[in-house]
Amino acid sequence: MTHSVLIVDDSRVSRMMIKARMQAVHADWDYREAASGDEAVQMVTAGAPDYLTMDMNMPGLNGFVAAEQIRAVAPGVCMVMLTANIQESSRSRADAMNLHFVQKPITDASIRQVLDFFEAAR
Repeated sequence: MTHSVLIVDDSRVSRMMIKARMQAVHADWDYREAASGDEAVQMVTAGAPDYLTMDMNMPGLNGFVAAEQIRAVAPGVCMVMLTANIQESSRSRADAMNLHFVQKPITDASIRQVLDFFEAAR
């Protein structure tokens, strides 16, 4: 079964790394990219993906605000905060929003955590 993933990160290199590592495991999935929280909200409003990775610190809407807006229009999207921001306050906010939290850097191990979460949510 083909699933769709939206990768949200203001770093083009990070988006490329996330996509490449996910494609190595799930080459049949459909991958889209957004460079900002604002762009992600627009894309999800136009057509919600099954899964979404969200960076936290981005220009415009940060990851938390974008996640709230995405949940409002597409509550069924399975989201993971994939971020280098590991402050306890950020982790607590992610927990309060019921968002799975995976710490960067982008490695095979961190992407495996993301994929394990997505697969468990099926």
